[in-house]
Amino acid sequence: MTAETFRTIWLKPDDPSIVQIIDQRLLPHEYSVHDLRTWQDADTAIAEMYVRGAPLIGATAAWGLYLAALATPTVAGVSSAAEALLRSRPTAVNLRWAIERILTLAAANGDKGLVDAIGTDAQAICDEDIEISRGIGRNGVRLLEEISRSKNGGVVNVLTHCNAGSLATINYGTATAPIYFAQQQGIDVHVWVDETRPRNQGSQLTAWELAESGISHTLIVDNAGGHLMQHGDVDIVITGTDRTTRTGDVANKIGTYLKALAASDNGIPFYVALPSTTIDWRCRDGVQEIPIEERDAEEVSHILGMHNGQLTRVQTAMSGTPIGNPAFDVTPARLVSGLITERGVCKASEDGLLGLFPEMVDT
Repeated sequence: MTAETFRTIWLKPDDPSIVQIIDQRLLPHEYSVHDLRTWQDADTAIAEMYVRGAPLIGATAAWGLYLAALATPTVAGVSSAAEALLRSRPTAVNLRWAIERILTLAAANGDKGLVDAIGTDAQAICDEDIEISRGIGRNGVRLLEEISRSKNGGVVNVLTHCNAGSLATINYGTATAPIYFAQQQGIDVHVWVDETRPRNQGSQLTAWELAESGISHTLIVDNAGGHLMQHGDVDIVITGTDRTTRTGDVANKIGTYLKALAASDNGIPFYVALPSTTIDWRCRDGVQEIPIEERDAEEVSHILGMHNGQLTRVQTAMSGTPIGNPAFDVTPARLVSGLITERGVCKASEDGLLGLFPEMVDT
């Protein structure tokens, strides 16, 4: 999955009017490339989770504005599409970050040459994300090296939640980047993969990625993590995040908070890997200020799987059952051992983050 040629989003080689993505809804059973021809297609891809993961959501929004410029090559036309795209997923801050970046560029550029300018910057966002993920990998692998040394080269057991891998970014991932770097260095790594209800992004995406990369892993139900920690089977927890406050609170897929509580109770380090683009410098209190997306009840009442060689949607809950489906929860900074960024590892605090990103002190 970390081969240099791998990408989650790209311009179609023979037709620059089409942006292509992997339809992640069909994984791991089917690898299918999906064409985005309009900004509305990009909006649907984000909202319906053809793509997911904060960095990839941001990149898809940027390419969506490129498609908007193709259709209506004016700043006004791009701005109109941006308003709609901003509503597609409310929690991941990369969406807003990428759209604001493109709009700032568009305003400075004007209508002339707008398509090329936005296309160039959308590609730059993707290229920068790969370098950011590499930085996270280089900084985070030191934690795994330390554990490996303490175990005299024994297996380093990492527990992760949801999917924060190559499929959530452009390549390498966030939480998985240190794991891929550890593999390259010959460190013996094993990953406990939470299935991650309700959309099973751990079982359907993370497990697929690790299998493709030849990394030892075991799929577990979400509630097994605490049990494994109690019995000494987890050395470190590393998750991703869709939004991090300037004070170090982190929003990630629902269930992350419970893993942090279990890790704290068992004295196991709990780290969060994040690109700086997921830091919301305007937000201080994650529990009170981060909007939590409530998704469709059918993501809980139904499940997609393979039956007799066919993808089949199956209902698992009784019809009419009231269902709540919050997509994320917030883990307070006090439960986070550290934040792994492209610039280094820091405490989950305002001082820790500003120590790595001093240019943001006045934001």
